[in-house]
Amino acid sequence: MSTSRGNAASGDGGKPLTPVKTSTPPLVWKFGGTSVADHDRLRAVAERMVAARRSGRDVVAVLSAMGKTTDELSAMAYRMSARPPLRELDALLSVGESISVALASMAIAELGAHAVSLNGSQAGIWTDDRHGNARLREIRPGRIREALAQGSIVLVTGFQGVSADGDVTTLGRGGSDASAVAMAAALGATECEIFTDVPAVFTADPRVVPDARPLTTIRHAEMLEMAEAGAGVLQPRSVELAVAHGIDIHLRSSFSDEQGTWIRRQEHDGLEGDAPGDVAGIAHRRHESLYAVKDIDLSSVAAVLAGRGIAMGSVLPGIAGFRFTAPDAEPTEVTATLDAVGASVKVDEELGAVSVVSLGIARRPDIAVRALAALDEAGIAPRLVTTTPGRLCVLVDSTLVDDAVRLMHTTFIPPASPSREVLVSMAG
Repeated sequence: MSTSRGNAASGDGGKPLTPVKTSTPPLVWKFGGTSVADHDRLRAVAERMVAARRSGRDVVAVLSAMGKTTDELSAMAYRMSARPPLRELDALLSVGESISVALASMAIAELGAHAVSLNGSQAGIWTDDRHGNARLREIRPGRIREALAQGSIVLVTGFQGVSADGDVTTLGRGGSDASAVAMAAALGATECEIFTDVPAVFTADPRVVPDARPLTTIRHAEMLEMAEAGAGVLQPRSVELAVAHGIDIHLRSSFSDEQGTWIRRQEHDGLEGDAPGDVAGIAHRRHESLYAVKDIDLSSVAAVLAGRGIAMGSVLPGIAGFRFTAPDAEPTEVTATLDAVGASVKVDEELGAVSVVSLGIARRPDIAVRALAALDEAGIAPRLVTTTPGRLCVLVDSTLVDDAVRLMHTTFIPPASPSREVLVSMAG
């Protein structure tokens, strides 16, 4: 593996992370793409870090690529090739974060402080070799600790690591969140602050539902369900890591000093906590393609997609084939992968997904009844309905997604109560 200095720590693909032994763990912050979208925002982020350092706190900050840089790099790749080699795609996509940390380090120097920028390899972030969706194996933060001991602010590239062969790997869409939570665990911190362009997590996307409301706290398990259903504020793996390693996540705006939403373990009221089947929130994906496949068996499709780092979502078998979804995957990537093995595939890209999240939905069949009745009354016809132990998901025409989100929020989210909070989410 690595001969890097410092204590080793395992990640989401191995043993529990072993905290580095320090008297006071550093602040571990993560800044998303909108928080570092341009030079002015990078300077504002630098000022926040310098202020914390001058107050006596060590700071380790994980940075995303600036603005839409990753999307732009990805578009460049797919203009060059319908199926770019994943190793080279990782090499390309990882450039964005390196730009962010280098520029932020320069901004900190202009403020009279010192920072050191580290890429995934330099920071000791080791992964497996699954390009495009690598799993964290261990973090050896020796170089980070040395820089902190010298009084430097440490800036780490998010979203990336290095394989045992020395190749750059990426952690999947939103992987900087996972980088930050894993780094917090490796450095012995119990909290990780994630700065973004929203002030908190909401009961639904406030851009779609004007009366969606923010919460001060939510549970890890609920946030994980919302993230899996399409909520854009956190990558699901980051929440999984937080649960596994006891990390509380504070999601807040990078544009103010106001408190945001704490994602943490919470005590339950009574023996079982909230009533079984309580609806936690509404999440959506504005685009969720439905693929119809024939001339190939389901297991072969699952295998060939997995080889490209693509996971299947819902599957509906049929007489002459089957239909399936692949959340967050690029339709061109899915179709090109299946075309390469001779599968006949048709794709409907004019759909979106709306989910009603409830950890007890299996014990409350009336939730599905109410949801489907409300959609029927509004004239919104589901194209596909699936349920899991944590949520009900319906695919609808993409032009009707916003209407369906507002309808589900009105149907299931009660008015604000001073005695009880419900989960909140920002859907992407």
